[in-house]
Amino acid sequence: MEVAWFPDDPRPARWHKPVLALGNFDGLHRGHLKIIERVRRGAVERAATALVLTFDPHPPRIVRPEKAPPLLMTLDQKLGALEKAGVQGVAIVRFTQELSQWDPERFVKGVLVDWLRVAEVWVGADFLFGRNRSGNFTMLRTLGAQHGFRAEKIDAVRYKDFVVSSTRIRRLVAEGRVDEAGALLGHHVTLAGVVVRGAGRGTALGVPTANVRTDNELWPPNGVYATTATVGSVVYPSVTNIGVRPTFQDLSTPAIEVHLLGVERDLYDQQIAVGFIQRLRDERRFADVDGLKAQLEADVRRVRRLFDRLSI
Repeated sequence: MEVAWFPDDPRPARWHKPVLALGNFDGLHRGHLKIIERVRRGAVERAATALVLTFDPHPPRIVRPEKAPPLLMTLDQKLGALEKAGVQGVAIVRFTQELSQWDPERFVKGVLVDWLRVAEVWVGADFLFGRNRSGNFTMLRTLGAQHGFRAEKIDAVRYKDFVVSSTRIRRLVAEGRVDEAGALLGHHVTLAGVVVRGAGRGTALGVPTANVRTDNELWPPNGVYATTATVGSVVYPSVTNIGVRPTFQDLSTPAIEVHLLGVERDLYDQQIAVGFIQRLRDERRFADVDGLKAQLEADVRRVRRLFDRLSI
């Protein structure tokens, strides 16, 4: 998958008559995947290149930073997910204060027409663009007719009783409802990072943990979760604690500690992806280490029973 940045990079020569999905795509949820599926189909029909255009940083970081939400994915995670979804290329607009002042016509002409030379553009039902979000789908379609490209939209995707949106998913994650968030995403809420050295208390308690440093912005709230832990290409069942270790009172900010079930190996400095399946309980303080150890062992047993019913 080829990646190009606007305005830094020239349009890659292999991008032929692009069929484009346009949006932020935070989380790459079921609605996003429906757009990408349609783009891939259109690209096959036109013998063209299936592309995604997105923005970095997230536009609210520039235009209203005090209200900008924490994101569900890092840029690296988003690119990896887009590649897995079968996208052939990703165009990233380097979003700046200057670019935020472009009116819709200038954005379409400068990025979609002159840079990418798109043949077809697909957006979500609520897509807005240009200065003060003044451009909508009707304007995009009109501008497309003027400049020789087709513009289409995908209606909102529903999952059971809910409209799927990044905003709704962020709220579910912030409330610890990771199973519901995963259902709307179509995949697990995932924190990705590197294993770093911790205090070693998990090993002393018989439940060794991998301490994870991550660049992800949005974490589930403090508590204990049933998770998967992916190291390399191997997926392990795991138990993850997010919190400040109140029994020991030695942290002022939350840490992520992952116990991989049945795994005894050195994971330091390795990349790890932690997928959140279900919240088990709140983090709490125990009267002594024995009480904490008994609870950790109970958590492990509970997660083993859960994974006996699931396929990972």
